[in-house]
Amino acid sequence: MMHVSQKILHNIEKASATDTITLDYEGRFLRRKRLISDNGEAFLVELPEVQSVSATDGFVLDDGRIIAIHPKPEPIMKITCTNLARVAWHIGNRHTPCQIQTDHLLIQQDHVLEDMLLLLGANIEKLEAAFTPEGGAYGHGRTHSHDHNSLETSLTQSNHHH
Repeated sequence: MMHVSQKILHNIEKASATDTITLDYEGRFLRRKRLISDNGEAFLVELPEVQSVSATDGFVLDDGRIIAIHPKPEPIMKITCTNLARVAWHIGNRHTPCQIQTDHLLIQQDHVLEDMLLLLGANIEKLEAAFTPEGGAYGHGRTHSHDHNSLETSLTQSNHHH
């Protein structure tokens, strides 16, 4: 029997999960989708709106069981540079999801960005690893969701109340 998850738990204890599901960065962005756990159990995710789930989240099935989310290794580029802030600015200027570490940046492999970064003097190492980029500036968990109207609307509405 297929189970349904209409709820996501955050910061779960991995020990409380009865199963896991391994999803890449794009796969962790969903609203309504049929998934298959790592142990082969099919279940349906039905959320009220599109959400980005993380490696600390778990799907709660209709019978109460929890399926923990694991990030799937995917092709990424490890970027190091003497001027990492400048490189980070160029990546952000292109609205590219980026995982920020103290001494390096991680982005999904992209030959156009790779060429640009090399021109900026960056060193690039290609890896297969879990990719968990920073959330967006407006708390959406994604940087490629460009819904600027909702921000403008809320700013406009808050200005009218004064």
